Amino acid sequence: MNTIEEQLWDYIDGNLDAAQAIAIKEKIDTDAEVKFQYEELLRFNNAFDKMEFEEPSMSFTRNVMESIALEPAPIAMKTKVDKKIIYGIGSFFVLSLLMLFGYVLYNSNLTMPGFDQKVSFDFNLNQHITPATIYSFLFADLVIGLIFIDQLLRGRLAQIKKV
Repeated sequence: MNTIEEQLWDYIDGNLDAAQAIAIKEKIDTDAEVKFQYEELLRFNNAFDKMEFEEPSMSFTRNVMESIALEPAPIAMKTKVDKKIIYGIGSFFVLSLLMLFGYVLYNSNLTMPGFDQKVSFDFNLNQHITPATIYSFLFADLVIGLIFIDQLLRGRLAQIKKV
């Protein structure tokens, strides 16, 4: 409670606990300005209690309900998802899983039971994955991401212009 007026309204409405009510009662008894403000708020409260609420006529209610019934029901928006995007995302994940599986096979030592021969997929990975390869891969991902963001923002801008 920030102001004395709010405290007085809560006192009039009976929303205070016993300790707060006693403190407000003491303020009213000791301070003439607070007592004047309390009496004024009490007069407002009594005037509001005597007022009768007016109900709208039945025709007004009927007219409002009829106008609401005439409005079309909102339709859920159906967006069309481009299948190329779904296939692109799916192929990215499949390719990622295949690369992960290949990496695991490369780093594992497979032995065949009964053959005592060690199978090893030995090729020099450091020869193929160089910093230039990684940078070119990241650059291609950056360009693809920027193209995707550009298409997304252009689509949203077109939707805003339609409205």
